[in-house]
Amino acid sequence: MSQTATIRVNVPDRPYTISVGPGLLSRAGSWLRQICPSPKAAVVTDSNVGPLHGQTLSESLASAGIETTLAIIPAGECNKNLAHVLPVYDALLAAKMERNTPLLALGGGVVGDMAGFVAATILRGVPLVQIPTSLLAMVDASIGGKTGVDHALGKNLIGAFHQPIAVLIDPQTLRSLPPREFGSGLAECVKHELIRDAAGFAALERQMDHVKALEMDAVAELIAHNVAIKARVVEADPLEKGERAHLNFGHTFGHAIESVSGYSYSHGEAISLGMTAAAYVSCKLGLIDQTSRRRILALLDRAGLPTTGLKLDVQQVLDAMHFDKKVRHGRIRLVLLARMGAATIRDDVPPTLLRQALESLRE
Repeated sequence: MSQTATIRVNVPDRPYTISVGPGLLSRAGSWLRQICPSPKAAVVTDSNVGPLHGQTLSESLASAGIETTLAIIPAGECNKNLAHVLPVYDALLAAKMERNTPLLALGGGVVGDMAGFVAATILRGVPLVQIPTSLLAMVDASIGGKTGVDHALGKNLIGAFHQPIAVLIDPQTLRSLPPREFGSGLAECVKHELIRDAAGFAALERQMDHVKALEMDAVAELIAHNVAIKARVVEADPLEKGERAHLNFGHTFGHAIESVSGYSYSHGEAISLGMTAAAYVSCKLGLIDQTSRRRILALLDRAGLPTTGLKLDVQQVLDAMHFDKKVRHGRIRLVLLARMGAATIRDDVPPTLLRQALESLRE
């Protein structure tokens, strides 16, 4: 897939398009001019991504006659909090940002969440453009308008829904991504296929080696396919009141593992363990068979993601699961597989089975 793919997201009031194609970052200025007439733009990036891709974006914007204000945040999930949002407000307000000035989020999921939160709240809302540079952000965080920061009690507990006006995805930026972070994105790709597309799961089984080798056609096709899955789910449930919760397959376990570990597990590693646990529960409840469960674990393993080796205190992880945003009346609502390619939500999983699922991750 060497040409640019365009996926439309038809959310109420603010439909937008996602563009996927190698080399798009160097053409971002002319692309932005077509969707937003402002002569100014703000770019929020982090201390890792800025030195890698900031110049390419800045030069492209300058060549299109767009004046840019740059704000750099410290890299890492540990900095995704209100304390590090305040300096961004300071920089953008000092530059006399206006309500029609687009804010461009250049980076991974942390940058996208934090910059999106700034865009949702500064001047009561400015246009947001997501330019994700990690596979995880490309196929997940940049789509759907969920923005926010972490709180000491858990991930993403402070935030707002703020849909972007557009998303630009250049797969070539993945060449600078550490393998561990690339694996985080692969975890979300596996998740999308499991909850929505059994045939896509089988295709990823065939293509995994090409994707891991960063063959651009295979990577761009995988991104476009996963973007389309996420877009359709977001369209059906833009404010996460129903079907969109299916996207949290593996996340109730995974977010708790992240939190208890102090984020020593990457997001993808934690979600891989979370999907392994959720597949265990799905199998024990008779929703999927052992063959399906083995296929899931085998593909995660081929992606370089963990399915065993958990060294955390199981009770602490169980306690952390009760802070999940899907908890209702003290009952954990768990996203499980109804079958390969389809998800279901259950709030009747016995606590003993949750514990067994976590204990199985130690093996």
